Amino acid sequence: MTTILEMRGITKTFPGVKALDDVDLRVEQGEIHALVGENGAGKSTLMKVLSGVYPAGSYDGEIVYNGQVTSFAGISDSEKLGIIIIHQELALVPLLSVAENLFLGNEVARNGVINWPEMYQRTDELLAKVGLNEAASTTIESMGVGKQQLVEIAKALAKNVKLLILDEPTAALQENDSQKLLELLLELKAQGITSILISHKLNEISQVADRITVIRDGAAVSTLDCRAEEISEEHIIRDMVGRDMEHRYPERQRNIGQPLFEIKNWNVWHPEHKDRQMLRNVNFNVREGEIVGIAGLMGSGRTELAMSIFGKSYGRNISGEAFLKGQPVNLSTVDKAIKAGLAYCTEDRKELGLVLEESIVSNITLANLEGVSRGGVLNTAEEQKVAERYREAMNIRTPSVHQKVVNLSGGNQQKVVLSKWLFANPQVLILDEPTRGIDVGAKFEIYGIMNELAAEGRGVVMISSEMPELLGMCDRIYVMNEGELVAELSAEEASQERIMSFIVTE
Repeated sequence: MTTILEMRGITKTFPGVKALDDVDLRVEQGEIHALVGENGAGKSTLMKVLSGVYPAGSYDGEIVYNGQVTSFAGISDSEKLGIIIIHQELALVPLLSVAENLFLGNEVARNGVINWPEMYQRTDELLAKVGLNEAASTTIESMGVGKQQLVEIAKALAKNVKLLILDEPTAALQENDSQKLLELLLELKAQGITSILISHKLNEISQVADRITVIRDGAAVSTLDCRAEEISEEHIIRDMVGRDMEHRYPERQRNIGQPLFEIKNWNVWHPEHKDRQMLRNVNFNVREGEIVGIAGLMGSGRTELAMSIFGKSYGRNISGEAFLKGQPVNLSTVDKAIKAGLAYCTEDRKELGLVLEESIVSNITLANLEGVSRGGVLNTAEEQKVAERYREAMNIRTPSVHQKVVNLSGGNQQKVVLSKWLFANPQVLILDEPTRGIDVGAKFEIYGIMNELAAEGRGVVMISSEMPELLGMCDRIYVMNEGELVAELSAEEASQERIMSFIVTE
């Protein structure tokens, strides 16, 4: 096989952290090469070096592309050679059309005048290649995340991509959309396009990858050839974390007590569309020491339910009753919900869960400033003690609790979000996609935290798109579809097939 890319001895250092340590990577022409590792291992950093996000001079080592030693001063330099990176946070402009996004900065124009008919025609051709039948004039904001991901790939094709880098492309996608994207990668491979795929979803990696390179603690520890032999997920995990993991889900002694939190006849209407009801007569409960799951497809109302319960932070004309230990509670504002004993870890930690430009210390104490204040004055020494305590207890990997949260890996950011809410001392913790975009090792740690909370007699509500996760962690599972709870299953009754049967048939 012809080698399209070699990265030799790549070393990249940030203040206090060596992110990459003498990393070598070789990618063959026309293959799908997977890059896996724990959060903070250095995968995204390596790809940012390759694509010019981190320019030449900011790292040591060399890049050889198509046999030529090359360097990039910026992302436009790598794109000229056909190296296109699609980041986990999509770089699309929501209010612009598909056509405008595909050719933004690369407009089809003559003498400064855009040729709209030609641009629309080329857009239609590109959308057909990625399996979309949307009109070129469709605005991005009106499309689902799965289709937006395909638009990003169409955008790469518009730039004559030769080497496509995808960073966690299916992290926010439902199973059907993920499958479509993986099938598209295989089609692109058949057309001779090389891909580097970063993903934590090992079942997807096993499905499409020709070879897998494992990064651990900033170093490449192994490259596995899936064409030569079948590579088990256990093998990949062992290389990722440096040890065997006998169980994906930590064992726990169940000790479920009395009803802790309950909502009755919960109804929520869309905040903007007055005639659209999002939740209809929802009734559910969680008991002391219980982990309750909520399954359902994207758009089924899971997040709307969680946010509307948590201080009515979503929706309008919200009606229904809420009880904590049998007593009515007022959840009309976020502050009142927190005081009542509720906490909500949002699915979008970067936008809604954290203040990214602030320190770990500031984020951890944000939901309970009274706990580190006297007479309305912040006690910074006490705040530091609290942050250090959670840093140790949650195994947050950082050189200092004064580091900005934006500089942490996804898994460590999630631990900061959890620390923030644990410091608020909730009775009921609602977790919305708590392990999205984080690695196997960090997932295991978060599962352990959930089990500890349950052992203390608290209630945990877990919303997840990963059914194995729900089945592995939950005592009961509610199934949600089109704004209603359509089934309630015990751990013994639940299976992926059973859950899907309620979603499909309702």
